[in-house]
Amino acid sequence: MYQPLADLLRPTTLDEVYGQEHILGKGAVLRRLIDSGKVPNMVFYGPSGTGKTTVANIIAKQTNRTLYKLNATTASTADIKEIVSQLDTFMAPNGVLLYLDEIQSFNKKQQQSLLEHIENGKITLIASTTENPYFYVFNAILSRSTIFEFKQIDAPAALQAVRRAVRFMEERTALTAVPEEGALEYIARACGGDLRKAMNAVEVLFSAGQVEGDRIPLTLADAKAVTQKSALRADRDGDNFYDLLSALQKSIRGSDPDAACHYLGRLLEAGQMQSACRRLMVIAAEDVGLAYPQIIPIVNACVDMALKLGMPEARIPLGDAAVLMATSPKSNSAHIALDAAMADIRKGRGGDFPRHLQNVHADSYTMEREQGYLYPHDFPNHWVRQQYLPDDLVGKKYYEYGPNKLEQSAKAYWDAIKKE
Repeated sequence: MYQPLADLLRPTTLDEVYGQEHILGKGAVLRRLIDSGKVPNMVFYGPSGTGKTTVANIIAKQTNRTLYKLNATTASTADIKEIVSQLDTFMAPNGVLLYLDEIQSFNKKQQQSLLEHIENGKITLIASTTENPYFYVFNAILSRSTIFEFKQIDAPAALQAVRRAVRFMEERTALTAVPEEGALEYIARACGGDLRKAMNAVEVLFSAGQVEGDRIPLTLADAKAVTQKSALRADRDGDNFYDLLSALQKSIRGSDPDAACHYLGRLLEAGQMQSACRRLMVIAAEDVGLAYPQIIPIVNACVDMALKLGMPEARIPLGDAAVLMATSPKSNSAHIALDAAMADIRKGRGGDFPRHLQNVHADSYTMEREQGYLYPHDFPNHWVRQQYLPDDLVGKKYYEYGPNKLEQSAKAYWDAIKKE
């Protein structure tokens, strides 16, 4: 029976797990818990192929627990009841370790069905999810569990796993691998931290390789052909998609054009041009704003051009927009002022309009005819002092001029006119 290489090489000890030293290294918290044998209910959170299922298997083995595995995308409450029926029997003398994959697919009622049994300790729950557990896991489960984050495996750790896979395949096939320079490194980088996909790539290279005697070349071209674009984690329904958008905005806000290009490129490679366009327009107003107000129509034009062109040409105006914003002065003064004003409005502040600001249609024979409004264009410098805010907000300051050249110029202009 065929068994994938990723399963054949699944680690059997914690020392064989790659890339999770922050929780499994010597002295790390999860490592100490497992070594103690006193394993609490846990939620494993992180991308696919980072070792969550593997660690659950190792825990079951080291704690001598009966391991049951359910995938929440296909399991039901009946499956949980079946496991519960085996408690306190010879089938599970030391209790049950339940590994529930993709717990975010369970609804609230299904998750609640576990509560009684994880509270009394008869079931130790290890739930895994690729999504943020604080958004997708029922709070009663979270309050009874310890959350451990499995991080995306970096390229150096992935390269160790790839080389191990190559050695295993050499023994299995009695062939000597001759990797072209950069081939194994490419697989380690392109797998995007998913070791399962890296193992699959190595297996395919050996299966499809052109054997030369007892040697099998592993070429860079073949590595590129068989390696999926796993690094492009940008599923619209997943946390990583929003992390990617956040990274793009924060890089532009932080005036780093190199990082801005990197994250924009990842969005475009993942087919998320529409989302990239929308976020670039937000950044123009939110982060550059009044420091360079012309940026708003410029970015809008770049986005419009990109949508008309489509990929791959769309990357050109979008790249212009990203780099221009990253290297522009920054100001968030306007939307900070608006947010502050809206906060007061939500608190019920802001009464009737000052009489002189009301529309003239409000005048009638039953109301006073003269509003007392002073028309600024009739005065020097097109300005005259009068009240604009409602009575209960007179003197309130929402907007503070930003420290950039443009806003400071405007401040100097109005300070001189208003004699402030």
